[in-house]
Amino acid sequence: MKDVTAQFVDDRQRRRLERRFGSHVGDWLTELPGIVEKLASEWELTVEGPAPHGRTSVVICVLRPDGTRGVLKLSPDSGLAVSEARLLRMWEASGRVPRVWEVDGRRGAILMEWVGGPTVVSTGVVPPMETVGELIDQLHSVEVPRQELLELRPLTSRVQFIFDLWNRERAEGPAADVVPASAMHQGFCRARDLANGTVDVVPVHGDLHPGNVIDGGERGLVAVDPRACLGDGAVDAVDWALWKSTSLTEVVHRVDALSQCLGVDGDRLMAWVRAFAPCLAVAKANRGHVGTDEFDMLMELSEGLAFAT
Repeated sequence: MKDVTAQFVDDRQRRRLERRFGSHVGDWLTELPGIVEKLASEWELTVEGPAPHGRTSVVICVLRPDGTRGVLKLSPDSGLAVSEARLLRMWEASGRVPRVWEVDGRRGAILMEWVGGPTVVSTGVVPPMETVGELIDQLHSVEVPRQELLELRPLTSRVQFIFDLWNRERAEGPAADVVPASAMHQGFCRARDLANGTVDVVPVHGDLHPGNVIDGGERGLVAVDPRACLGDGAVDAVDWALWKSTSLTEVVHRVDALSQCLGVDGDRLMAWVRAFAPCLAVAKANRGHVGTDEFDMLMELSEGLAFAT
């Protein structure tokens, strides 16, 4: 990797981007330093250095002329960047997402507010379910014009994407030996049926796991990286019912608390939890966590042993 590109992207991040977008992402990475330089000039930014980033983007810490700290986020898929900016602006009134200051659709770039604080996953601490429920409820309660709602993808498309992704992760990793394909298929069928429902339909975040939520201190929890779609609001609570849960009793307790906070049916939320449990089991298996209490619990949920079908 060229030294100038390595300022922003390490080898691990490069592999993640290649896995998501294909090997041709290398051409984009070669051009990245030049893109950053041009945007910094046009938006009068001082580049500080790279920030943590995920599968779909490169994130850079910057300073605006008034000294305000910001985040410059760039994606090889310009459509993703434009969509993310639109979704963040949709939820801006909630105060639960970063403010978007600038968007360059041609270059796949967003300049947004820096929210100080760690992600919840990096703290390793499970927040009270009431705190999580408040975040989700405030996102879902924002008034969105009907025309904007109609432009959101249906939840069914997000479900298809998630299961396509995790079926591929299963087939290509150690999970193939411990998570049956039948469990993935059954989970997908459950999720697809739930996504086709017409109850409690709201603009959902679509990827609201602890790695996409920042502990903003006095500001509260702040959501980033939306993959918003229109569908059953209960789906945004799934990861929180399962993250670091080690027993079915704990999952049931969390589902009860979350369903009350959100005003959704607890049985339906549990059905969503069961549907996505095999995807999380694949993630655990591929990270070498087979045999842990968390993995065993996820498999119980996945295989339908915990509850009657």
